[in-house]
Amino acid sequence: MKNRLLQKMADLKRKKEKAFCAFLTAGYPSLEKTAAYAAGFEQSGVDILELGYPFSDPLADGPTIQFSSQQALDQGIGVERVLKMLAGLRRRGLALPVIFFSYYNPILSYGPARFVKAAVKAGFDGVLVPDLPPEEEAAFGRECRKHGLCRIFLIAPTTARPRAKALAAASEGFIYYVSLRGVTGARSKIPADIHTHLAVLKKTTKKPVLIGFGVSTPQQARDLSGLSHGVIVGSAIVQEIRKAKGRTAPVLNYIRRMVRAVKSR
Repeated sequence: MKNRLLQKMADLKRKKEKAFCAFLTAGYPSLEKTAAYAAGFEQSGVDILELGYPFSDPLADGPTIQFSSQQALDQGIGVERVLKMLAGLRRRGLALPVIFFSYYNPILSYGPARFVKAAVKAGFDGVLVPDLPPEEEAAFGRECRKHGLCRIFLIAPTTARPRAKALAAASEGFIYYVSLRGVTGARSKIPADIHTHLAVLKKTTKKPVLIGFGVSTPQQARDLSGLSHGVIVGSAIVQEIRKAKGRTAPVLNYIRRMVRAVKSR
C-alpha cells in the first residue's frame, strides 16, 4: 500500500490546494473522544492528522499541550493503546494520513524497531520526533525507510542555513516549519520576520513546507497558508476541546472554519 502522507501531498500539489494538518493529544480527554475527533476531522476536510503521544517531560510543548498530555497520562495511556485505537479507526475506514508525534524516550522504551513495525501495521504514515536529530537517528531512520514510515523534521527561525538544508533533505512528506521562537501555544500575532525566513527556506528546498506553532485563528491560517504549502494547528485545537467540555460539535465547527480559511485561497 502506498504511504498515505506521500499520496496526500502529491494529490494536494496536483490540485494546487493547501494542506490543513490538525493535532490531537492521544487520550485527551479520552481515547474514545480522540477517535471520535479523528473521524470528525476527516469529515470536516482535514488533510493530515498529527497524533501526539503524551509525554511527561516535553521540550517543545507549551502549557496547553502539557496539560492535555498530563490528563492522558493520568488515564494510563500507553503506546499499545494508541496503536490499538488507530488500528480500530483504520478498520472503520479512516483514510487520513496520520503522523505519530512523540519524544524519543517512549519509542526507545518500546523498542525502536518494534515501534516502527507496530506503527505501520496500526496505520501510521509518518513520525515526528523533535528531540531526535538526524545525527543520532541513523538506526531509527533505517527502520523507518525499510517499512515506509515517513520521518518529518522541524526547521526553526534560528536554524542555520546549512543545517536547514540538511534537515530539509532528510524530511519526508513535508517540512515542519516552526513559525516562532519558543514552545507551542496559540498566539495573537505571528512573527513579522517569518516572510524572510520562509523565503530563504524555499531557496533551500522544493519540498512542501507546512507552518506550525502559534497558528490559532482562521485569519492566521489563511495568511500563513498563502506563504507556504499549508498549516499545522495544535494548541488552539486542544484549547477548543478543553472549552467544549466533552462536546464534539463546537470543536468540529472550529475545525471547519480553519479548513475553509486554508482552502479558500
